[in-house]
Amino acid sequence: MKIFAIADTHLSGNPPAKPMSIFGAHWEGHWEKIKTSWQEQVSSQDIVLLAGDISWAMKLPDALVDLDAIASLPGRKIMVRGNHDYWWQTLSKMNKAVDGKIEFLNNNFAPAGEWAICGSRGWTCPEDPLFTASDQPIFDRELLRVEASLHAARTAGFTRLILMLHFPPFYDADSTAGFAGLIAKYNVKICIYGHLHGEAIKSAATGTMGDTTYHLVSCDALSFAIKQII
Repeated sequence: MKIFAIADTHLSGNPPAKPMSIFGAHWEGHWEKIKTSWQEQVSSQDIVLLAGDISWAMKLPDALVDLDAIASLPGRKIMVRGNHDYWWQTLSKMNKAVDGKIEFLNNNFAPAGEWAICGSRGWTCPEDPLFTASDQPIFDRELLRVEASLHAARTAGFTRLILMLHFPPFYDADSTAGFAGLIAKYNVKICIYGHLHGEAIKSAATGTMGDTTYHLVSCDALSFAIKQII
């Protein structure tokens, strides 16, 4: 079993209602590039982690064309919410809508062999200069959701944890609070995240820091190719 990851697919139907090429020529045909990479590398026994911002749809029924496109590809798919996934609903509604073909993380975790896949959306960290007072309650709520996921995995006996967020886990690599604190507390082995694009990709935290390996998997950071994590 291999584990792959990607984020920020930003789908909008077929043909796309919101072509991503408006953000640069490199986005032209981005979904076809991702699909080609996915089909070449992923088998039915593998897992693909989808770290948010999957569809531009505002409502779940409208997102189904994009979710179905993902579900049709090889492998087991596990997903967290991104800040643009306004279609996101309760687990029961989403599970029913996709007939169980995609797994969604929300205060829970997904067993994957010796690994536990944990996660939630995350949020802008307080150290970020753009953080405002209105961000604080969202940040605090996401901390609770991430810890609930990690705690559930630990309680079930898992020691090898992968944390999947949409937002970066910290603004300052020296941070010991917030999501960085939870990563240390639960000894997370691998953290993947998306959200960052353009110039922000260059300053993203990647590689091994302490006991944790970090992967930025926004699709443009990966040149629209799926990334093998395990």
